[in-house]
Amino acid sequence: MMEYNQEKVDEMTLALLYLTTFQDKYSVRAWKGLDWDTLNRLHEKGFISNPKTKAKSVVLSEKGVKLSEELFFKHFGQKE
Repeated sequence: MMEYNQEKVDEMTLALLYLTTFQDKYSVRAWKGLDWDTLNRLHEKGFISNPKTKAKSVVLSEKGVKLSEELFFKHFGQKE
């Protein structure tokens, strides 16, 4: 397998989670159709809930919500 920078992948994955965020009755959630190893690392870092559930989405922690939005606009925002 090719070696890669896991920190950069984690950052970009967290940024992309912002694209699928939605507010439910209790929390901000995102669909979890991304790489499982990366989702596990984001869980270990405290950004998302445990992805190893039957739910099709994960809950973003307060810091995960904030950072995912910041990273999304940092990497994908249009400069005016």
